[in-house]
Amino acid sequence: MANPVVQIHQGQLKGQVESDFQGTPFFSFMGIPYAQAPTGELRFKSPQAPSTWDGIRDATKQGTPCHALQLLPTPESLTLKAMGSEDCLFLNVYTRKVPNDLKPVMVFIHGGAFIAGSSDRAMYGPEFLMTEDIVLVTVNYRLGALGFLTLDDPSLDVGGNAGLKDQVLALKWVQKNIKEFGGDPNNVTIFGESAGGASVHYLVLSPLTKGLFHKAIIQSASVLCPWARGTNDAEALAKSCGFLETDPSKVLQFLTQLPVEQLLEGQIKLGDWLYPGKKRNVGPTVEAKHAGAFLTEEPDDLIKSGRYNHVPLMFGYTSLEGLFDEGNKLLGFQSNWEEFVPYYFDCDVVERINQQISKFYFGTDKANPDDKNALYTVLTDAIFLRGIHLAVKAHAQSSQRPLYYYRMSLDTSLNTIKNMLNLKVKGVCHGDDLGYLFKSGHPTLEPGSLEQKSVLRFVKMWTNFARTGNPTPIEDSLVDVQWKPVTPNQLNFLDIGTDLVVGVDPDIDRMNFWDEISHGVTERR
Repeated sequence: MANPVVQIHQGQLKGQVESDFQGTPFFSFMGIPYAQAPTGELRFKSPQAPSTWDGIRDATKQGTPCHALQLLPTPESLTLKAMGSEDCLFLNVYTRKVPNDLKPVMVFIHGGAFIAGSSDRAMYGPEFLMTEDIVLVTVNYRLGALGFLTLDDPSLDVGGNAGLKDQVLALKWVQKNIKEFGGDPNNVTIFGESAGGASVHYLVLSPLTKGLFHKAIIQSASVLCPWARGTNDAEALAKSCGFLETDPSKVLQFLTQLPVEQLLEGQIKLGDWLYPGKKRNVGPTVEAKHAGAFLTEEPDDLIKSGRYNHVPLMFGYTSLEGLFDEGNKLLGFQSNWEEFVPYYFDCDVVERINQQISKFYFGTDKANPDDKNALYTVLTDAIFLRGIHLAVKAHAQSSQRPLYYYRMSLDTSLNTIKNMLNLKVKGVCHGDDLGYLFKSGHPTLEPGSLEQKSVLRFVKMWTNFARTGNPTPIEDSLVDVQWKPVTPNQLNFLDIGTDLVVGVDPDIDRMNFWDEISHGVTERR
């Protein structure tokens, strides 16, 4: 097969021929700019439409990741390194045929706590998903202060959420160009994990995304998780970089002209954390009302009222998300594992509720970080599961379309993060699901092995959902259950383990405990 050339609105692209893990060929087009480089005066601003080019652009190499602390997977571990460029708004497209009958499109948003990550193939290789006849798109977006700086003065045009607005422009690019790669612009599924999952949830809620996608998969996240919000204090960032002026226009001018390496250093000095008791410095915000705002209302109000994009939804989590605490130091996160009460709880009740939490999980009034099983479980619930559980319950009441819920308990050599961190504890770590959707590193998939069967099963259910809005439309030897959507009165779910097992109300005793301690408490996100 010859290397393909496609014509998109910006110009011509030359891709290359590759093979999925079973040896079937597909085409890849990488490093495609979907926006202008957000440099100079465009730093911190909403993304601008991409430029055109003459001739044929080489799309056989990946684009540069966005400048940030990037997690680099190695065969044994994860390492962290400041790298990348501000000229980073690229996406990759993978397809079986160009063009042909239009196929479902899946757009993946990577995780990384809004401060790290990229669409790099070392972590997100397409060789698993491309065994199905879909078109896959993976996207870079701005991170850290570059992606989320916020200034209240509307005349400065830095309202916040630039990284999420990058994702919106990428989806507009898909609508405009994906037919040339054999993709159906009327059947687009967005999916993401961790901060990527929270991004997907934000995209569901934003008025800017109407008509840009038709289904959404939210993995190990929701907008109601405490880490999914930030303060993005421009004045504090400038001060950490040595600038003491407080006038917003002067602060913006200073930060715009600062070398990107120093900007990141200032962001790191401010610190960051995932523990629930403190709102993060960097992350999405509710913007003041202005033209082009991504989100101007509280997410929980939007969910409860039904004022969002009604599409089929899938939410899910891993059985022991909190295992990722062992990787927090890699990202430089500060810890305070003696406080588990979310920052948005009324401060008058924090001490009392924290004692209740410690008693429930550790059996004493004070947490014992040496009790690892209890620690990982409370972190799973406080950081991830409660926010996911609340979102699923609220959407179950307001959504006009089906909503599916899962828990992943599968533990094999493909559990990406757990194996990179060399963790031997029983349970499935935050991020472990990625290893069954994307090729990460050089996994061994022996024919007939649990690993191979699990990859094919994950890919089948995810792509079924992308095609039809139902992850299990037909029972077969690979997917041998009927996964029922949740109802307003019952949280049906699927446990994805060695086998597929349907059930109701996952981990409900722990979630009931959180409902009890939060009853009557004022929550101000």
